[in-house]
Amino acid sequence: MKPFHRFSFSQPCALAFALIALGAPGAHAQGSAPLPLWELGAFGMGLKQQAYPGSSQQIDRALVLPFFIYRGQYFRSDRGGVGLRAVKTDTVEVDIGASGAFGSSSNDIEARRGMPDLGTLVEFGPRVKWNLGSGPGNGKLRAELALRGVFDLTDRFKDKGLSLEPELIFERSTGGGLRYGTSVGLVFGDERLTDTFYGVAPAYATAVRPAYQAHSGLIMSRLSLNLSQGLSPNLRVFGFARLTSVEGAANSASPLVRQNAGSSMGFGLLYTFARSDARAAD
Repeated sequence: MKPFHRFSFSQPCALAFALIALGAPGAHAQGSAPLPLWELGAFGMGLKQQAYPGSSQQIDRALVLPFFIYRGQYFRSDRGGVGLRAVKTDTVEVDIGASGAFGSSSNDIEARRGMPDLGTLVEFGPRVKWNLGSGPGNGKLRAELALRGVFDLTDRFKDKGLSLEPELIFERSTGGGLRYGTSVGLVFGDERLTDTFYGVAPAYATAVRPAYQAHSGLIMSRLSLNLSQGLSPNLRVFGFARLTSVEGAANSASPLVRQNAGSSMGFGLLYTFARSDARAAD
């Protein structure tokens, strides 16, 4: 589930998990040469992101974190998450993985003031990836469908429901070290998950925030762009931008929805300290 950008972890105990889930931005785009079996490094970045889909407020964050990538035959910690690859063919891949997104303090969000905080969320479940062949400029086109259970790390892993995420992704690497990709996708949630973001219990209702019972269905649509450029064999600069919309979503009538469209963006530097001589099989 990606209601926030996955760089967004706020709890110190989640930092290592965050970097594995990220797969180190820009460090893993597929090229013609086999990639190292593992890589170890660190990155620093700044980002500005929407507090939650439908929020009218932005949150600024700065992070400096380690990362570890492992491209084993079965265990993988690379782009999109960490988990176990169950099936791999030329056209279809199935994995069981985990990733996450961090939340926000309700005291910092006018629409949610006085309500419970949005906690750090982790998710776990299966994902299917279909290789759709070559795209423009010999790039790679694929479709993904992930079904994940969502849990609140800051509330003893309380079950927050289920998310379903279909996504279409294009990625390309150039000979000059530039890597970029774009994706378009949807995020759906069951009633427990949508209530986390959009429900207002009677105890938290006010004159300008009436009680609201959230409904299952579409949470948001999103369009993402990311790119990175190698500055040296070990140093890369990277950036990303994401546009989201709750237009037509199941809970666009919630009093917590203050605007239909939102954006997130960030940039940073990534440095690889060490990598294996052994190469990944794929």
